[in-house]
Amino acid sequence: MTPSEFRKIALGFPQAVESAHMKHPDFRVNGKIFATLGYPDSESAVVKLKPETQRLLVHSQPKTFEPAAGAWGRRGNTRIHLPAANSGTVRQAIAEAWRRIAPKSLRKNEQPD
Repeated sequence: MTPSEFRKIALGFPQAVESAHMKHPDFRVNGKIFATLGYPDSESAVVKLKPETQRLLVHSQPKTFEPAAGAWGRRGNTRIHLPAANSGTVRQAIAEAWRRIAPKSLRKNEQPD
Protein backbone atom coordinates (compact mmCIF):
# COMPACT_ATOMS: atom_id res chain seq x y z
CA MET A 1 0.00 0.00 0.00
CA THR A 2 1.21 3.49 -0.77
CA PRO A 3 0.74 6.64 1.30
CA SER A 4 -1.58 7.94 -1.44
CA GLU A 5 -3.79 4.87 -1.15
CA PHE A 6 -3.90 5.26 2.65
CA ARG A 7 -4.86 8.94 2.25
CA LYS A 8 -7.64 8.10 -0.22
CA ILE A 9 -9.14 5.50 2.14
CA ALA A 10 -8.95 7.79 5.18
CA LEU A 11 -10.59 10.69 3.34
CA GLY A 12 -13.36 8.42 2.10
CA PHE A 13 -15.15 8.40 5.44
CA PRO A 14 -17.93 10.92 6.13
CA GLN A 15 -16.64 14.33 7.19
CA ALA A 16 -13.01 13.13 7.27
CA VAL A 17 -10.56 15.94 6.62
CA GLU A 18 -6.81 16.10 6.26
CA SER A 19 -4.87 18.36 8.58
CA ALA A 20 -1.39 18.23 10.15
CA HIS A 21 0.03 17.42 13.55
CA MET A 22 3.71 17.56 14.48
CA LYS A 23 4.62 18.09 10.80
CA HIS A 24 2.79 14.93 9.68
CA PRO A 25 -0.48 14.68 7.75
CA ASP A 26 -3.34 13.49 9.90
CA PHE A 27 -6.98 12.66 9.33
CA ARG A 28 -9.72 13.98 11.55
CA VAL A 29 -13.42 13.77 12.08
CA ASN A 30 -15.20 16.27 14.30
CA GLY A 31 -11.82 17.92 14.91
CA LYS A 32 -10.25 14.77 16.41
CA ILE A 33 -7.45 12.66 14.93
CA PHE A 34 -8.22 9.07 13.93
CA ALA A 35 -5.16 8.40 11.73
CA THR A 36 -1.72 9.85 10.97
CA LEU A 37 0.42 9.37 7.89
CA GLY A 38 4.22 9.45 7.65
CA TYR A 39 4.90 8.70 11.30
CA PRO A 40 7.31 7.49 12.55
CA ASP A 41 8.73 7.31 8.99
CA SER A 42 7.57 7.83 5.42
CA GLU A 43 6.50 4.19 5.01
CA SER A 44 4.26 4.19 8.08
CA ALA A 45 0.87 5.31 9.28
CA VAL A 46 -0.81 5.16 12.68
CA VAL A 47 -4.46 4.41 13.45
CA LYS A 48 -6.28 4.75 16.76
CA LEU A 49 -7.72 1.30 17.51
CA LYS A 50 -9.19 -0.42 20.51
CA PRO A 51 -6.41 -2.28 22.35
CA GLU A 52 -8.21 -5.60 21.71
CA THR A 53 -8.29 -4.99 17.96
CA GLN A 54 -4.67 -3.92 18.04
CA ARG A 55 -3.69 -7.22 19.71
CA LEU A 56 -5.53 -9.25 17.08
CA LEU A 57 -3.92 -7.40 14.17
CA VAL A 58 -0.42 -7.49 15.66
CA HIS A 59 -0.79 -11.23 16.33
CA SER A 60 -2.21 -12.08 12.90
CA GLN A 61 -0.05 -9.71 10.80
CA PRO A 62 3.12 -8.81 12.72
CA LYS A 63 4.96 -7.60 9.60
CA THR A 64 2.22 -5.03 8.99
CA PHE A 65 0.96 -3.95 12.43
CA GLU A 66 2.73 -3.08 15.68
CA PRO A 67 1.81 -1.01 18.73
CA ALA A 68 3.02 2.58 18.63
CA ALA A 69 5.76 3.36 21.12
CA GLY A 70 5.06 3.86 24.81
CA ALA A 71 1.75 4.82 26.34
CA TRP A 72 0.27 5.65 22.92
CA GLY A 73 0.68 2.02 21.90
CA ARG A 74 -0.79 0.73 25.14
CA ARG A 75 -3.89 2.84 24.44
CA GLY A 76 -4.38 1.21 21.03
CA ASN A 77 -2.47 3.49 18.68
CA THR A 78 -1.16 1.09 16.07
CA ARG A 79 1.61 1.55 13.51
CA ILE A 80 1.02 0.21 10.01
CA HIS A 81 4.03 -0.65 7.84
CA LEU A 82 2.47 0.41 4.52
CA PRO A 83 4.60 -1.64 2.07
CA ALA A 84 3.51 -4.85 3.83
CA ALA A 85 -0.16 -3.88 4.14
CA ASN A 86 -3.10 -5.00 2.04
CA SER A 87 -5.81 -2.48 1.31
CA GLY A 88 -8.70 -4.53 2.70
CA THR A 89 -7.18 -4.91 6.15
CA VAL A 90 -6.05 -1.29 6.25
CA ARG A 91 -9.53 -0.13 5.21
CA GLN A 92 -11.00 -2.11 8.13
CA ALA A 93 -8.45 -0.66 10.56
CA ILE A 94 -9.09 2.90 9.39
CA ALA A 95 -12.85 2.29 9.60
CA GLU A 96 -12.55 1.25 13.25
CA ALA A 97 -10.34 4.23 14.02
CA TRP A 98 -12.85 6.57 12.34
CA ARG A 99 -15.77 4.97 14.26
CA ARG A 100 -13.94 5.44 17.58
CA ILE A 101 -13.79 9.19 16.97
CA ALA A 102 -16.86 10.05 14.88
CA PRO A 103 -20.00 11.29 16.64
CA LYS A 104 -22.72 8.69 17.05
CA SER A 105 -25.05 10.54 14.68
CA LEU A 106 -22.42 10.33 11.93
CA ARG A 107 -21.53 6.67 12.57
CA LYS A 108 -25.05 5.46 11.94
CA ASN A 109 -24.86 6.76 8.37
CA GLU A 110 -21.32 5.51 7.67
CA GLN A 111 -20.74 4.74 4.01
CA PRO A 112 -17.10 5.26 3.06
CA ASP A 113 -16.35 5.98 -0.60
